[in-house]
Amino acid sequence: MTETAVAGTVRAMACDVTVHVPDGEVGRGADVAVEAALRVFRAVHRACTRFDEDSPLCRANAAPDRWHPVPTVLYDAVREAHGAYVRTRGRFDPRVIGDLERLGYDRSLEFEDGPVATDDTARARHARGRWRPRFRGGSRPELHLGGEPVDLGGIGKGLALRWAGDRLATLPSFLIDAGGDCLCRGPGAEVDGWRVGVEYPAGPGDPVAVLALRDRAVATSSTRLRRWTADGVPAHHLIDPRTGLPGGDGLSAVTVVDADPAEAEVSTKALFLCGTNGIAAEARRRSVAALWVDADGSVSTSARMDRYVVWRAS
Repeated sequence: MTETAVAGTVRAMACDVTVHVPDGEVGRGADVAVEAALRVFRAVHRACTRFDEDSPLCRANAAPDRWHPVPTVLYDAVREAHGAYVRTRGRFDPRVIGDLERLGYDRSLEFEDGPVATDDTARARHARGRWRPRFRGGSRPELHLGGEPVDLGGIGKGLALRWAGDRLATLPSFLIDAGGDCLCRGPGAEVDGWRVGVEYPAGPGDPVAVLALRDRAVATSSTRLRRWTADGVPAHHLIDPRTGLPGGDGLSAVTVVDADPAEAEVSTKALFLCGTNGIAAEARRRSVAALWVDADGSVSTSARMDRYVVWRAS
């Protein structure tokens, strides 16, 4: 087995981001590439955070019915988010920012410090109309959000992984871990690829499965960390855009393997919102490699995911 080393790390997008490479690659020009990759996460965080009123996204959100000159990274992120919205027929919709704020998630909540409670009340709403952002490209891109603010948290991390991976393209093998969402390239530390554990959503402990991945990305949508009570009612951050309320009835977590990390992020959320009654059929219909954990702790996989599973909890 080849040993691995941590080539670089940064705190961004509410998680620790770490680049791993096989020991033999350290010092072979990897340092410059790794620093360039970590800069990507800093840039996406600065442009796309909704928790800094001076960020380009917050400025655009403050007047979503107007045109705004924006950094290329934000312009590209919103274009990607709109593409995901169209592909999933609205199941992925970044306009749920208003629903999160109505549940009290209008600031960076300290989930890691223990139970979180807000005084806000969950209220269902009618389905929104079609999202129609507009784009003016060129050397100074401009963006019109279509009249409503957006949250780019999930897809932003996936795009950061994709773009950071591009900066590491000269390395024969690497793994970028962004808070459990990973991009794996090359043979990794094992013969059959990088080993990635899928965490148990009820809390720390042994993983529910271990995956062997080569030239693949993996993303998880889970209620383990970002959950709280809103006026005494359990809430989490995975909002169903049709109702404005937390979705995914009966599910605790969904993990997806895909060639592209941003697509993996989108798929986890779209599948999560199907709930236990619909996720198997949707994963089969879309040919998605998916693993999901029900609220009672039982684990299921799609046929396409089985090829990546090298160990699974009994």
